[in-house]
Amino acid sequence: MGKPTGFMEFSRLDEGYLPVLDRVRNYQEFVLHLSDQDAKTQGARCMDCGIPFCMSGCPINNIIPDWNDLVYRQDWRGAIDVLHSTNNFPEFTGRICPAPCEAACTLNINDNAVGIKSIEHAIIDKAWENGWVTAQVPAHKTGKTIAVVGSGPAGMAAAQQLARVGHNVVLLEKNDRIGGLLRYGIPDFKFDKSHIDKRMEQMRLEGVEFRVNQNVGGNVSAEELLKTFDAVILAAGAEQPRDLQIPGRELAGIHFAMDYLTQQNKVVAGDSVPDQIKSTDLHVVVIGGGDTGSDCVGTSNRHGAATVSQFEIMPQPPEQENRLLTWPNWPIKLRTSSSHDEGCERDWAVVTKRFEGENGQVKKLIAARVEWQDGKMVELPGSEFSMPADRVFLAMGFVSPIQKLLDAFGVEKDARGNAKATTDEAGCYATSVPKVFAAGDVRRGQSLVVWAIREGRQCAREVDAFLMGRSDLPR
Repeated sequence: MGKPTGFMEFSRLDEGYLPVLDRVRNYQEFVLHLSDQDAKTQGARCMDCGIPFCMSGCPINNIIPDWNDLVYRQDWRGAIDVLHSTNNFPEFTGRICPAPCEAACTLNINDNAVGIKSIEHAIIDKAWENGWVTAQVPAHKTGKTIAVVGSGPAGMAAAQQLARVGHNVVLLEKNDRIGGLLRYGIPDFKFDKSHIDKRMEQMRLEGVEFRVNQNVGGNVSAEELLKTFDAVILAAGAEQPRDLQIPGRELAGIHFAMDYLTQQNKVVAGDSVPDQIKSTDLHVVVIGGGDTGSDCVGTSNRHGAATVSQFEIMPQPPEQENRLLTWPNWPIKLRTSSSHDEGCERDWAVVTKRFEGENGQVKKLIAARVEWQDGKMVELPGSEFSMPADRVFLAMGFVSPIQKLLDAFGVEKDARGNAKATTDEAGCYATSVPKVFAAGDVRRGQSLVVWAIREGRQCAREVDAFLMGRSDLPR
């Protein structure tokens, strides 16, 4: 694939960023995707490796070597056709997927992986620029009706696939705009919401009906959906945040990360948010070292925080993984995001013990250092310390879907509180309730956007087969 000797001739070239001082003044995207020539050069690095582990590393099994080769040959139209054959929304994954495909790249064994994500980003941007992304309107309608609850990437993917084979699909969203956590969880500087809006227009032309402010289990009853529709897909994500029940938790100024991020996204969209959570001139502490915590760091920097610190309870990972040991699996290694580069003090193996405040407002955080011994956390004697904390964001992940939704349908749950639905051949994605299916984080727990798209696509196939007796949709 690509140029046979390209991997020996060319080095990896990453996408560039606008300078920190420029990008922290606004909430606009700042990643500079590759030029046509640079994308061609990166495509040339794709090896004729025989077994493309990148495809198995990608949850939706993107046919990566093929579109790398097409970009190398500058056949951009062919590249987007191959990319769209497995991925409904490459502009989503090309921006916010952590790229497990690159970890699995054969070249990554002893060199830097092919820049797969940057090539994908370049392909889809060029496709939009040239008008190659068009609606796939079905030739015939089946008369079958499907309600999809939740409009994140799993729900959008399922809805689009089902509409394209002629079903009448209604996509329900409890918030006032479509997109789920893509809309209200991921900051605009990482993912501009116009990408959702463009896909919505395409999906409208394909026959999808969008309904917002539809809180199933609240102002919309599960019974009515079951009565009205031939099938229901639950794709509402895993939104129950992990809390930190320690002394002082009740103090003002301590917030779940998603409350903070959602408010800022609403403001960027033009909404008025009374008493918006702000970090201006405050000492900010983010508890949790993942992507959501990083998003809080970037947002706090744009608010003009006095200081930003981020804690992680696990030990600091190595700067470079042992590739011979971890390849082709996703490695544990130190990852520094663009938000960290904008200003953040990071610390590892830290446990927060209590919050202290004045007049009901948090002012200080008391923490200690820990070691992990035989899988157990042990506090180091004499390691307790304090630091100023006017604003604290809890970004420790999500434990389960909102239980009210699952209870409204009465579906069986697994041990973690997710909707129980297997992915084996018998009753794939089906829940314990007849004609109710589940896909995405609501079924598998907190995961990646690329997993959500995969599950939405696969669930759509199973629903189509359930309604029609067979399905031509791809797995």
